[in-house]
Amino acid sequence: PGISEALVATALGLFAAIPAVVAYNRFASESDSQLQQSSVFGEELASILYRQTVKVKN
Repeated sequence: PGISEALVATALGLFAAIPAVVAYNRFASESDSQLQQSSVFGEELASILYRQTVKVKN
């Protein structure tokens, strides 16, 4: 009974852990993508604002 209980507990643990890891990896990947897009947007916005400031001064 000891080994079979351990195998059942292990199977249940894997049943819970595998989807959790998949969901975490998906979330982390999407988060990295959003961060990259925000960074690019910020750089483009800063560039546009800088060019407009230079035009106004000239």
